[in-house]
Amino acid sequence: MLPSALLNVHRIMDWIADILLANGCTVLFEGPWFSGMKILITCDPRNLAHILSNAHFSNYNKGDGFTEIFDILGDGILAADDGSWKVQRKIAHSHFRNKRFRQLVAKTNQDKVEKGLVPVLQTAVEEARPFDLQDIMKRFTFDATSILVCGADPGCLSIGLPTVPFVQALDDGNEVMLLRHTVPKFWRTLLKRLNMGMEKKHSDAWVIIDEYIEKKTSTRREELQSRTPPPNNLEKEEDVADLLTLYMEYEMREEEMANLKSPNTFLRDTTINMLAAGRDTTSAALTWFFWLLSKNPSVEARILQELSSIPNPNPTTNKPRVFTSEKLGGLVYLHAALYESLRLFPPVPLDHKGVVAPDILPSGHQVKPGMIIIYSIYAMGRMETIWGIDCLEFRPERWISEQGVITLDHRDKFFVFNAGSRSCLGKGVSLAQMKAVVAALLCNFELEVLQDQVVSPKTATTLHTKNGLMVKIRERAVAAA
Repeated sequence: MLPSALLNVHRIMDWIADILLANGCTVLFEGPWFSGMKILITCDPRNLAHILSNAHFSNYNKGDGFTEIFDILGDGILAADDGSWKVQRKIAHSHFRNKRFRQLVAKTNQDKVEKGLVPVLQTAVEEARPFDLQDIMKRFTFDATSILVCGADPGCLSIGLPTVPFVQALDDGNEVMLLRHTVPKFWRTLLKRLNMGMEKKHSDAWVIIDEYIEKKTSTRREELQSRTPPPNNLEKEEDVADLLTLYMEYEMREEEMANLKSPNTFLRDTTINMLAAGRDTTSAALTWFFWLLSKNPSVEARILQELSSIPNPNPTTNKPRVFTSEKLGGLVYLHAALYESLRLFPPVPLDHKGVVAPDILPSGHQVKPGMIIIYSIYAMGRMETIWGIDCLEFRPERWISEQGVITLDHRDKFFVFNAGSRSCLGKGVSLAQMKAVVAALLCNFELEVLQDQVVSPKTATTLHTKNGLMVKIRERAVAAA
């Protein structure tokens, strides 16, 4: 596996998909005897349902390999196992359902689109020159996620597009964490000790990330401690709260926090996990969505038609249209189009698990302790045996039932938001962000993707495009009414 993986590292997602297509959706790889590598790769939905089910949750953990490969995440919720994960999941679930946080999500989506995204795109119209849409999407989601997590807008998406070292550090760390899957542990260890190659890149990124997060958490703690009345009395209807505030409030009153690491370490790990998850996945999803729209103008037309059904509160003004989450929540075709894009280009294309005890997967493959199971959501969306002969087509209609609502028929083969106990807590937040961006951009602007560019997946743990997505933009001649 190793030589072939290294030769195909530039197209690793499609290489894995090709292998799984030729081997019935599941294949076992064993590295050289000295490497200790024994990896089962699968995209069989039966296997994923088995591995991710609550009944088998305890047998398929992150594993020691995950901790070493994704060390920058610390013991955050994306990396934790067992007792630590259960406590973090319970706390995070409570915070995501918190009324003050939900109010902040709705407010942030509308404000960031209206005061951040639209002005930047209007400037691009005036300058009349191509720009990288993926960069804009990363900036939008980083700012929005920072507000939701830390309560502060870093202004990454603003006129002039300022450089933010933390964003580049996230990208560098993301890339290295995927490359670590392709080389034996002894080689990674050697590079780390020598501080060379990809491991130097990783350590440099780590320093920048930790400095940024330490500053944010310290500032937030000082602000919270100086508030009057105390945080536990903040119950006003208009109050909003970011996640860092909610975690700090929880820390002050709950004994459960004693079961976790020190408060500062816990907040550091939680913050990097939340920032990375929210910023990277949503921006990647939006970039691929607009690329697919450029190839399927009929889908764009259907979305615009659906958006036009929402009454314009200011029909006589030239003010750009921005939609509330409530107005967009009932749009079936927009929701279906986003799901179809996620099926073809899942933001987290690969994930992996360790094996605690021997088991037999539904595909008939035996797994044993010490093995690594890699499952490819990216490959799953490209299998005719799973999605039919039109699996490579962008067809939102497959998600709409005869009754005109989103169908549940595909839930046993759609794992973009994970499943079981580890199902994505931020699913609703991410979909709301994407709908707000898509609606505002399509109603007010027309995008033209430049044809003289190669658009392909980047080698990273999040499915960004390798070289961005260069586009031209102009105001829509007749905005959706």
